[in-house]
Order: sequence, then structure tokens, then C-alpha cells
Amino acid sequence: MPQLDTSTWFINIMSMLITLFFVLQLKLSKHTFPENTEPESSRPLKVPAPWEKKWTKIYFPLSLPLQ
Repeated sequence: MPQLDTSTWFINIMSMLITLFFVLQLKLSKHTFPENTEPESSRPLKVPAPWEKKWTKIYFPLSLPLQ
């Protein structure tokens, strides 16, 4: 049974890693990052819900006065 020749594996793996490193650097260099990293406003925007527009009264059975 013939032996597996592993003499070229090291150079192949190293060249692959170097190529991946350069490809990653090229991809990251084309990406634009935001200049200002602080949030625009620290308060969340208040969006009124449809049920908040009108007045409603809810009666709970346990909150009614005892008779």
C-alpha cells in the first residue's frame, strides 16, 4: 500500500491561511463603519397605542365595593 505524501501540506496550508487573511483584510477595508458611535437619543420614542387615545374604565370584580 503506497504511503501518503505529506511533504507539501505545510506550504499549502500556510498559503491558504495567508490568502484568507488578505481576502478578509480586503473585505473589511471596503466596509464603512459609522463615524459617531454614541446613540442619537437615550430616550425611547413614545408611540401612542390605539387604546390610549380614548378614555376607558375597566371594572374588576374584586375591586367593586362589597354589598
